Amino acid sequence: MLLVSMLLGYAIFSRNGLLAWGGYSSQLHDSKAELKSVEAERARIVNRVQLLDPAHVDPDLADELIRRELNVGHPDEVVVPLN
Repeated sequence: MLLVSMLLGYAIFSRNGLLAWGGYSSQLHDSKAELKSVEAERARIVNRVQLLDPAHVDPDLADELIRRELNVGHPDEVVVPLN
C-alpha cells in the first residue's frame, strides 16, 4: 500500500507529473506564438531576397536600397520608409 501511494504521489507531484503539465502547455503556447512570429519574419526576408535576384531585380526595391545606402535624393523628394 505504501509503495502504491509513493508511486501515485510521484506521478502527481514530480517534476514531470500531472501538476507540471499546465506549465508545459503554457510553454508550448508561448513557443508556438514565437514560431509564428519567426516564420513571418522569415517569409518577409525570403520575399526580399527573391526581389533582389540578379536575374530579375525589382526596380523599385533596387532604387529604394540605393537611395537609402548612398543617401542620394533631391531636396524636394519625400522618402517614406516602409520598415
